[in-house]
Amino acid sequence: MESKDSPILIDAPGGRGEFDKDILERMGHRVMSCSGPDTDERCPILEEGGSCDMVESAHGVVFELDLDSEQHREILERYQATLSSGVPIRVVVLEGQEETYAYLLAGVEVWTRDPNVAELDGFSARVEAYERIIDD
Repeated sequence: MESKDSPILIDAPGGRGEFDKDILERMGHRVMSCSGPDTDERCPILEEGGSCDMVESAHGVVFELDLDSEQHREILERYQATLSSGVPIRVVVLEGQEETYAYLLAGVEVWTRDPNVAELDGFSARVEAYERIIDD
């Protein structure tokens, strides 16, 4: 299947997100993966004037970094501030995080477990709908 024009970013620690990537690629999307910053490093997008080519080009994001980490919360906030309005963001949270970080999760769809094929298909459709809107 031919890849669609715009990529989906999966932001997940090493090894996580491989199922998502495989399924989304089979649905025809070009998928980029980021495992987040190393524990002792700061994500470049958080630096003053910092940016990330993957985030800036993404037409959809699956965010699976742990929101209990301050840096990961900052990264999600930056995504929300940086991405164009309408870019679908799905955040996979650990048990209880949807309540603890409700303020941060407003405006994104939350998955309280790893997404299944049907949920990824729905996400894929949202990405495609976004692409149709920006192409008009």
